[in-house]
Amino acid sequence: MIALSGPLGVGKTEFARGFIRTLAGRHGAAAPEEVPSPTFTLVQSYDLSRVTVWHFDLYRLVRPEDAEELGLDEALAEGIALIEWPERLGDRLPRERLDLALAYADAPERRVAALTGHGAWRGRLADA
Repeated sequence: MIALSGPLGVGKTEFARGFIRTLAGRHGAAAPEEVPSPTFTLVQSYDLSRVTVWHFDLYRLVRPEDAEELGLDEALAEGIALIEWPERLGDRLPRERLDLALAYADAPERRVAALTGHGAWRGRLADA
C-alpha cells in the first residue's frame, strides 16, 4: 500500500497516473489510455498482467468502515493499493505501508515529496 497525502491539487492523482503507467510498461502490459481520478467513483482498478493496481480516492468517504465496500481488503491482499486521503481510514489504516507526503515547494510548479516506511517498508527504505 502506498498512502498518498497532501493538500488538494498538490499532485496525488498525477503521481498515481505516472505510477500506474510506469508499472504497466515494466510488466509488459499496455498502459491504460486513461487513468481518471477516482474522486467520484472512489476506486479504479487496473489489471497490468502480473499485478492489479487499485487507485482509491477516499476524500468523500464518510466513515472508515465504508472502505470495506470498496474492496480495500481485496486490494491489500492481492495487489497494489494507491490510496489518496488515507487519513480517512482512521484506525483502519494498514500498518504495512509506504507514506508519500506531497507538499508545495517554493514555486507553484514545484513539489516536495517525503517518504516514510511503516512495517516492512521501514527496512526497504533503509536499504535503498
